[in-house]
Amino acid sequence: MKFSVFQISRRGGREKNEDRMGYCYTRESGLFVLADGMGGHPEGEVAAQLALQTVSALFQKEARPIVNDVSEFLSLALMAAHHQIIRYASEKGMLDTPRTTLVACVVQGTSATWVHCGDSRLYVVRNGELLTRTRDHSYLEQQAGVVPAGVVRMDKINRNILFTCLGSPTKPVFDVTGPVTLQQGDKILLCSDGLWGTVPENEIVLNLSTKAVAEAVPDLVEVALRNGGDHSDNVTVIAFEWETPDAFESTHGVSTDSISDGVFASTIQAGVLDTQVEDLDDAAIERSIAEINEAIRRSAARKS
Repeated sequence: MKFSVFQISRRGGREKNEDRMGYCYTRESGLFVLADGMGGHPEGEVAAQLALQTVSALFQKEARPIVNDVSEFLSLALMAAHHQIIRYASEKGMLDTPRTTLVACVVQGTSATWVHCGDSRLYVVRNGELLTRTRDHSYLEQQAGVVPAGVVRMDKINRNILFTCLGSPTKPVFDVTGPVTLQQGDKILLCSDGLWGTVPENEIVLNLSTKAVAEAVPDLVEVALRNGGDHSDNVTVIAFEWETPDAFESTHGVSTDSISDGVFASTIQAGVLDTQVEDLDDAAIERSIAEINEAIRRSAARKS
């Protein structure tokens, strides 16, 4: 694989940054993931961090060097992250649970597959046009389409009101998309609502179409912060260009051609919050790995 990648996260006008993002890869598979911890609930940054740590740990476990069933892996990894957040809240005796959105993309071979829950988005830009993007799990976006069972349609809806997320008492609603066959030069951008909430979609597409990701991403983040003003939300973006011809020569380029089967690289840190979270995470991730392996085993048995 060859790709150019750039990521950035800014606190904006908030007291703290509850967004998390990162990527990891083997010789033949790459994972790009972003989570936006939700305000209005405690420890959103913990929920986002645990989600990233869980998904990346499971990716490291399963990508040997490829993930056998990407769609199934993404579904199970998202649920494992959700259960780890619930477990964390339970073990700390929290009255309310930390919550987060999640969007994660696996690129493997010539295809990309992604999962999302909430309103953190993924955009795919090809030849100067928006090929596709995720649809938020919000009342606003669902108003124009099929409304899930139990959801009440409203005339005036705040775009920030979600009907699902990781960490909530109810089972998360999520969508898996793909595989989508990639072409050389395709650009995929993952972002929190701090970006798309203040920057028009056509401006996002234009920047990705006319600039390298190392230029487009910081420019878009600066526009979002400027448009958001003193009360700007956290703004977090990670974007990559697929099969960049000169990726190995670029400061932000990655070429996995010379990586051996057993090598795993990651920008997702294991513990950046506090001692309690780090201590809990080591054991909890091992439980999540066991859970997802058992789920995969049961699924394989059903198919055979």
